[in-house]
Amino acid sequence: MTRTAKGKILLYYNAYSGSGVFKNNLDHIIERCQEKGYIVIPVRAANGVMIDRALANIDQHEYSRIIVAGGDGTISICVNTMVKHGIHLPLAILPAGTANDFAFYFEIPSDLDLALDIALGNKTTKADVGVVNEKCFINVCALGAMVDVSQKTDPAMKNALGTLAYYLKAATEIPQIHSIPIKITTKEETIEEEIYFMTVLNGESAGGFRKLSPNASMKDGKLDVVAFRKMPIVEFGPLLFEVINGRHPENKNVLYFQSDEFTIESEEDIATDTDGEAGVRLPLHFSLIDERLDIFVSEETWKYD
Repeated sequence: MTRTAKGKILLYYNAYSGSGVFKNNLDHIIERCQEKGYIVIPVRAANGVMIDRALANIDQHEYSRIIVAGGDGTISICVNTMVKHGIHLPLAILPAGTANDFAFYFEIPSDLDLALDIALGNKTTKADVGVVNEKCFINVCALGAMVDVSQKTDPAMKNALGTLAYYLKAATEIPQIHSIPIKITTKEETIEEEIYFMTVLNGESAGGFRKLSPNASMKDGKLDVVAFRKMPIVEFGPLLFEVINGRHPENKNVLYFQSDEFTIESEEDIATDTDGEAGVRLPLHFSLIDERLDIFVSEETWKYD
């Protein structure tokens, strides 16, 4: 889709993402927007409070787009608030988290000026939004062992090593993992398994694992479920390397399927993570909002519409 409308831009930015890169470049971002004829309304991330107030009272007809500057967690907060208040403005991404899985899917570069070229462009593509227990997620909901790796990883290590920090932290967690019983109920079947952990993905990557669901699409009306079954620990290390290279979906220790609606239950109290932040409690009911978002993409390189 091509857009040409001018007007205001709401800039929602996380001052702490990427070691404060956006706080240090806020004036440059505003300058770039003004050069294109936009009036910028900055909203600083503050646990979702300020964006909620801003979008609760916004006149959508006055705005051209929303630009989100930050990582997946910041984008997720913005999208949840947009859905809550019925906001349908197109969304542009300036990535600054560690993994930036949502931005990676849409091929948004980490270079600020290149990302701004896309954010201030005219081309958008559609994206589904996942829903778990009435909470939206843009990229992933995970549960079981190691789902809190992103929360446990030291921020300084994230900034220094990027996604490698997640891999190193995950490796230290392997000796402590234990299996958990789950029941998955879809429209077609009921599945009972002993698993170590699982991910429900809207996109193809999570936590820097770029090929966690290699065949996923963010606008196919389906969520991708990837669960790692109980297995001998000696098989876990080789499987981890398969995951890094995207060769795991056919592995005997992996449960993989796609669905637009299903429920996950367990007798245990299992930790969950949604877009890199602490998630909701079980039981979990998953669904989708088809093509809810319009995401700005490169006019030169995006080929998937």
